[in-house]
Amino acid sequence: MTKVQTYLASQIIGPLLAILGGLTGLALLTQSLAQLDTIVDDRRSGLAFLWITLLAVPQLVALILPLALFFAVIYAINRMHTDSEIVVVYAAGMSNGQIIAPVLKVASLCALFHLALGTLVQPAAFREMRETVFEVRNDLAASLVREGSFTKPAPGLTVYARETLPGGAMRDVLIHDNRKPEKPVTYTAKRGWIATLEGAPALIMREGQVQQPKPDGGIDVLGYDQYVLELGGFFRKPDSYFLKSSDRFLGELFYSDPTSLFDIENRKAFLAEGHARIASPILNIALALIALAALLGGEFSRLGFGRRIAIAAAIALAVRLLALGIGAACVDNPALNPLQYVFAIGVAMAAGLSLARSRPKPGRGAALPLAAAPAGA
Repeated sequence: MTKVQTYLASQIIGPLLAILGGLTGLALLTQSLAQLDTIVDDRRSGLAFLWITLLAVPQLVALILPLALFFAVIYAINRMHTDSEIVVVYAAGMSNGQIIAPVLKVASLCALFHLALGTLVQPAAFREMRETVFEVRNDLAASLVREGSFTKPAPGLTVYARETLPGGAMRDVLIHDNRKPEKPVTYTAKRGWIATLEGAPALIMREGQVQQPKPDGGIDVLGYDQYVLELGGFFRKPDSYFLKSSDRFLGELFYSDPTSLFDIENRKAFLAEGHARIASPILNIALALIALAALLGGEFSRLGFGRRIAIAAAIALAVRLLALGIGAACVDNPALNPLQYVFAIGVAMAAGLSLARSRPKPGRGAALPLAAAPAGA
């Protein structure tokens, strides 16, 4: 690229990163609220909460990138119009094609980045997210005790601990086992912690008592130095999780396991997701061309391009929403999957043709490009 074209590309990349960062941050805030209840309920650390939130970034970036690129191109080209830089570029002898070329190069790089996110980064991140959330929701120590509160983590079991410490340790523990109402048992201990003994969860308690009511109305109290309460009978084995369409790589989406009932039931969704990940990157080029057609076609105007920008923004938003709608429709009807490619390529071709047919014209109040000025002027 020439120095002028490099300058044009740099004027797009800066706003693109700023817009993408802002929109991603806003989307992350919404995403984090969805995970906040899980973290708070299970008393996980802020680092776990942050990690789960950050793992959603690749999908959010892939979703937002085409629109971020559109607004970046709009901002950069409109600013250059306002500062008369576009007029100077035309006066230097550059054609529309030479101005468009660096923009399309940036759009193509965005499309490749989008494709890499969807095919490699997103599924890897979502697998890690699903494993982390699964561990959080099935963390026995977190679900068993809530500091300073009486909890009922399982039918017939009431647990209290005055204080919880890192690693599942607890102080001043009280457990009431009422699975057999005719023979309730109450355990108290100064200290306790969760452990796994012979593959089964257990609560190890130190310096406490076991209290059981007697038939005559009295209470039988037994002191101990260490007592092991097996918890396997209170908790069912955590359910395994299945890899959803967002968690799978392309090969797993297009060639799902024919022996898995879950894969068979969701095969349509897998195919729709796989085709969407390949077709969606094309929208980066399509929306960039829409922005270029809005600001490089038709008359120049020193009065601004507000109306054309508003129309182009409405078209770009409609295109993005329609693409998502087509992807959703493909879940129910796999025969529509080719439409995802046809739509993205069709929009790009329509915007490109509109840009190719239009020629910049000096409008009212605009400076006449020197390259187009009559001889002897």
